[in-house]
Amino acid sequence: MDSTLISQRPGKEACSLNRARRAAWGSFAGAVVDWYDFLLYGITAALVFNREFFPQISPAMGTLAAFATFGVGFLFRPLGGIIFGHFGDRLGRKRMLMLTVWMRGIATACIGLLPSSNQIGWWAPVLLVLLRA
Repeated sequence: MDSTLISQRPGKEACSLNRARRAAWGSFAGAVVDWYDFLLYGITAALVFNREFFPQISPAMGTLAAFATFGVGFLFRPLGGIIFGHFGDRLGRKRMLMLTVWMRGIATACIGLLPSSNQIGWWAPVLLVLLRA
């Protein structure tokens, strides 16, 4: 019984395929977290924010104002992409990804801890918009 061990490194195709799969799964996970945040914020804007942050106006206008704060997130996405993309190229994409995930998590927690409009007045919607941006 003659068996020979062939010691070969995997080819470039196998390594690049593994890297592509890891990159695809990482992108998928990041997109899921990002859109999950928008989903939760949208549901909360529709059900809670109009009463908590805009009680001085009619319920319909309060809901529209709450969804306007929802739109702020979409408006600032390209700006964040430009800024953090630039620093990602200079300092490392992984570092910038972790920074943005932490920033979004902290901002989301702060939105959950915001006092209502009855407690701090017009500062509540202003802080809501600033934290959403």
